[in-house]
Amino acid sequence: MVIIDSLSFYRPFWICMRLLVPTFFKDCPRTVQLYVVLLNILVTLWFPLHMLLHLLLRPSAADFMKNLTISLTCLACSLKHVAHLYHLPQIVEIESLIGQLDTFIASDQEHRYYQDHVYCHARRFTRCLYVSFGMVYAVFLFGVFAQIIGRKWELIYPAYFPFDFENNSYLGAVAMGYQVMSLIVEGFQGLGNDTYTPLTLCFLAGHVHLWSIRMSQLGHFEDETATDHQRLLEYIEQHKLLVRFHRLVRRTISEVQLVQLGGCGATLCIIVSYMLFFVGDTISLVYYLVFFGVVCMQLFPSCYFASEVAEEVERLAYAIFSSRWYDQSRDHRFDLLVFTQLTMGNRGWVIMAGGLIELNLNAFFATLKMAYSLFAVVVRARGI
Repeated sequence: MVIIDSLSFYRPFWICMRLLVPTFFKDCPRTVQLYVVLLNILVTLWFPLHMLLHLLLRPSAADFMKNLTISLTCLACSLKHVAHLYHLPQIVEIESLIGQLDTFIASDQEHRYYQDHVYCHARRFTRCLYVSFGMVYAVFLFGVFAQIIGRKWELIYPAYFPFDFENNSYLGAVAMGYQVMSLIVEGFQGLGNDTYTPLTLCFLAGHVHLWSIRMSQLGHFEDETATDHQRLLEYIEQHKLLVRFHRLVRRTISEVQLVQLGGCGATLCIIVSYMLFFVGDTISLVYYLVFFGVVCMQLFPSCYFASEVAEEVERLAYAIFSSRWYDQSRDHRFDLLVFTQLTMGNRGWVIMAGGLIELNLNAFFATLKMAYSLFAVVVRARGI
């Protein structure tokens, strides 16, 4: 049998949270509280703001596009991070529910499905995410070290500072160091943001399918430990956990995915426009190509696993009627009928982004179309 430990995939997420908000986990001294306050003011709030303020200074077209490529990404990252901080208690409860649902996996068929689908998909997604983040930051740090070796204290991205960093090498080093430090912290925020939603939707879809397997086998095999009616009542209680799981997921990812859809569409357009019109060196080209891939990685897994959840929910009624209900007692059939009528309505299972957009693969392709439309406007405006 495979050892079931879904919560192990959330360890990087909680490592990021412990670095960013250690005050959530225990009573902390004032120095740690001050650290959290300064981190949120200097990075979560000021970092995207200081780049957006630069747009008011009427920069060149190249600086304008370069600024937008990262300012919108960091603004979306900060908004998603704040949303996750607000929902951390619900996220803790979701982990508790996943741990409980893992204990219900018993049969060989369930273990095979978990290993071949749930575990495999979660591992493949996390590996791709970590590799993409690693590639972006490897290229980013290489560029930073190249500047340090050449003693060029230039900003990583055009931005506004309330002091003259261009004519003072010391202040230039401070400004550059601030941006490097902020981008590293934003990386931890982004890693936490982009890990949670796809993983949670993956496990939700997986556990809905695993419940369907148990339900469809009810009555087809002899069970010496419990009657079929007792099993039905147990499965109804498990279904209640799935419903609670789904409601918490909808609540915790709604705002995050709305920001994700809008931010990714605009960012993809700006990245392609900047690479086409302004990127001239190889390092920058590689960086923005990887950056483009990372933005797609932020969006696609959530839409894909949300579509899987919808498909698994559609199959629930079939799983119920695949059980051997027709040979059961009258009480069993009555409870099954009431359970089906009360809980099998699918509209309550729809996952919405901000209550406006249904989250699925259609939303992913719609975002790409939006990015292409914006790009077409940029190309037309430049007369190409």
